[in-house]
Amino acid sequence: MPRQPRMMGPGGVEKAKDFKKSFKHLFSYIKPYLLSIILALTMTTIATVLVLVATRMLGNITSEIQLALKNNRDIDLKKISSIGIIIGCFYVINFVFHYIQNFIMTGVSQKVAYKMRQEISIKINKLPLKYYDGDSIGNILSRITNDADTISSNLSNVINQIFHSLAMLLGTIVMMFTINVPMTFIVFASIPLSALIMVSIVKGSQKYFRLQQNALGAVNGQIEEMFTNHTVVKAYSLEKKSLKQFDGLNQTLYVSAWKSQFFSGIIHPMMNFVGNLCYVFVAIIGGIFAIKGSLLIGDIQSFITYTKQFNQPISQLSSISSSLQNMVAANERIMEFLQEEEEPVDTDTVELPNKIKGDVEFTNVCFGYDPDKEIIHNFSASIKAGQKVAIVGPTGSGKTTLVSLLMRFYQINSGDITIDGTSIYKMKKSDVHSLFGMVLQDTWLFNGTVRENLTYGADISNEKLEEICKKAKVDHFIKSFPGGYDMVITEENAISQGQKQLLTIARAMIQNNPMLILDEATSNVDTRTEEIIQQAMDKLTEGRTSFVIAHRLSTIKNADLILVLKDGNIIEQGNHEELLKANGFYATLYNSQFTK
Repeated sequence: MPRQPRMMGPGGVEKAKDFKKSFKHLFSYIKPYLLSIILALTMTTIATVLVLVATRMLGNITSEIQLALKNNRDIDLKKISSIGIIIGCFYVINFVFHYIQNFIMTGVSQKVAYKMRQEISIKINKLPLKYYDGDSIGNILSRITNDADTISSNLSNVINQIFHSLAMLLGTIVMMFTINVPMTFIVFASIPLSALIMVSIVKGSQKYFRLQQNALGAVNGQIEEMFTNHTVVKAYSLEKKSLKQFDGLNQTLYVSAWKSQFFSGIIHPMMNFVGNLCYVFVAIIGGIFAIKGSLLIGDIQSFITYTKQFNQPISQLSSISSSLQNMVAANERIMEFLQEEEEPVDTDTVELPNKIKGDVEFTNVCFGYDPDKEIIHNFSASIKAGQKVAIVGPTGSGKTTLVSLLMRFYQINSGDITIDGTSIYKMKKSDVHSLFGMVLQDTWLFNGTVRENLTYGADISNEKLEEICKKAKVDHFIKSFPGGYDMVITEENAISQGQKQLLTIARAMIQNNPMLILDEATSNVDTRTEEIIQQAMDKLTEGRTSFVIAHRLSTIKNADLILVLKDGNIIEQGNHEELLKANGFYATLYNSQFTK
């Protein structure tokens, strides 16, 4: 089941756990680019100042015309033209500076997102498998794509708008004071009302942005599971149930997205309403001053424009609060993922010898996925190099868990596992993994050529490749493919389950690891294909220490050692004939498959 978002509870939601901490984490990504940001914001400031000065100069043109008409003299077109040219130059510079700062900030936001994705990708390989047991792939991918994209798309806009709005706000205040002090205080009277509206809306909407990001991750996880297991869904006629589950998650996303967007959208018209009220009062008072002759029409024109410019940054600051909340909520999900507990770092490791024989020793091994619920109890076994070891037992007895412990996919609670006398916990995890080839029940082939799937990280000649494929019983059907070894494997290719399994066996033979793990490798094929796969596996296991997990006991008759597991304990061990003679649990399992 997908890991439940920690900020959500049944029937309700909470706010972001720590806005300050999340913002501080986000700033750590921005910090390396502070010089670039300062340069961009300096250009924004200069561009804003030029617009404010241009507004004042436009008013001067109007005042020049008014004074000329009032004093019954000719309008100084040369002076007006000069002012117009200067204003035009200011607007050109404004455009150029905004273009450059947008170029810089876009680069910064994309670099931040790039670094986040990179760290998430690295983190994925450092997390223990138990983390993935509790979270869906779709939800993890949502952090890499949706959350990182949310930050990259909002970061540039948020920084630009905040600084532009502050520069515009301070600049308009200065310019308004130079024109008329009483009217400036009238404009100031709108600030407390605007602030009250903004704080109220932001406070009420913050929790919905967090819920929206969590709901989006849950929807992605559900979609990924539905499509990955689409065949199973259809086979059990669970389309309606799956759609019902999706509808529930989609409804949660719809409600949270609707509320977050509604709150963010209502801020702007509310600010406009306050601004329009202020605009009306300024127009009335300005008209009175003009009638009394204490203000020129051009001054009133400039002041009214400044009034609009004064309210504009307040509206922008309130509206970008939604973008900021969305961005911080997305960053919080990324931060939580990056702060998940990692696998312990290997310390005091030993180098692997050049030649691995393959002696394996389990000594009093105890393990549980949950420390309080042990499923492997005091397990001990000794396997000699080159032996073929079969592990059998009922479902849930610990067969797959045992080989997962051997591969160091999980940390044991107590005991030890050694290879050639050296504890695997003194080896690097990567070295332990390199000792084993694996053929699993669920075959995995990626979109690529047959040759690329077979060689997968191995450097091998075409002649050697075909030689191994003949031993693995795959050469003949590979050559029957359109393109042979160079055919691209896709979902559309009609490759049977048995063929896929044989290809994975061939891949394991090509890797030439000293030890092997075969986990239910023949469980999904028919009897005839099973015989072919069994022949290929016999070739594969020659001279290698092999661990074979099998439900079909007919496939492990020739095993050197059979370990019979039940409830996490070895209850019997020996070869096939010895265990049948003992007439114990193994004999019961075997006879249940081959006798009526």
